[in-house]
Amino acid sequence: MTPKIVSYLSRWTIYVPILAVAALILTWGRDLPPPGVTVVALLLGVAVLAAVHHAEVVAHRVGEPYGSLILAVAVTVIEVALIVTLMISGGENSQSLARDTVFAAVMITCNGILGISLLVGALRRRIAVFNPEGTGSAFATVAAIATLSLVLPSFTTSRPGPQFSPAQLGFAAVVSLGLYLLFVAVQTRRHRDYFMPITTEGEVIDAEEHVEPPSSRTALNSLGLLLLALIAVVGLAKGISPAVESGVVGAGLPHSVVGVVIALLVLLPETIAAVRAAARDRIQTSLNLALGSAMASIGLTIPAIAVAMIWLPGPLLLGLGGTQMVLLGLTVVVGTLTVVPGRANILHGGLHLGLLAVFLFLAASP
Repeated sequence: MTPKIVSYLSRWTIYVPILAVAALILTWGRDLPPPGVTVVALLLGVAVLAAVHHAEVVAHRVGEPYGSLILAVAVTVIEVALIVTLMISGGENSQSLARDTVFAAVMITCNGILGISLLVGALRRRIAVFNPEGTGSAFATVAAIATLSLVLPSFTTSRPGPQFSPAQLGFAAVVSLGLYLLFVAVQTRRHRDYFMPITTEGEVIDAEEHVEPPSSRTALNSLGLLLLALIAVVGLAKGISPAVESGVVGAGLPHSVVGVVIALLVLLPETIAAVRAAARDRIQTSLNLALGSAMASIGLTIPAIAVAMIWLPGPLLLGLGGTQMVLLGLTVVVGTLTVVPGRANILHGGLHLGLLAVFLFLAASP
């Protein structure tokens, strides 16, 4: 292979987001045949890898916890756009799409990303070490916002069914957004040291070792390419969503599985970034990504959906069912016991991955 070809291949993270956006423009609003769905799915996967690369470049430049915050917010903003778009184009099945997607995001982040990060870290160093003050406050915020937005609607009496009245929805949106912004202020300013990665020996890591941070120009280019890649990921995911819905219906699965698939696709960049951070003994960075994504998914999605309900038809079903509440409650209990000590082993990672497996199974077979 000639040096020129190698040079071109090494710059694939630049070309892929542009190519993915071009494919998005060409396929937007069209019914794709099976070969087209396959090509789009492959391009979507490569775009995810490109997004992870550019997110890590930006994170290296700005440092923690800003890097993980940028990726979490960027992914969640586009996730909200995808949910609103599908709700506009959907029928009755879309009334619970926001709930299904947000709940799936919480279970995937708090059990899947968190669990696999702890497992990778513990397998590498025997014990995964992180800051309990920062992780504990993040997990408490996730639990509070999730309960307010996803559990309370099943018990309020102003409206029939698992939904808020307009006043209740507006209040929940303001409180969720306020708690999220308060957490961001604590994470990035007042107690930033609580969210800095630490090694197994307890040493704080403030920068990548033996690697010079990228220049401001490189970081800005990566930020732009990251946004392009994320837009492509979510847009292409929407493009293949009819095939996903047809597959779900054809397999006899509940429609809520569509929300699970959306969450899995959208959270792929964060999952890969978290695992790679854990493999480098930066468990705190992995947990920042996991819990930050869960918090952003609720704290930004619920307010956005509340505003969108001004023109969206039909009710908004937010309240969880009994089975989902049990899983959420069990996740909160196990997660609390995991983060309080500030040290975890492979058992903790296995417990969370087991809860994720239960969630996925019950989503397909309620």
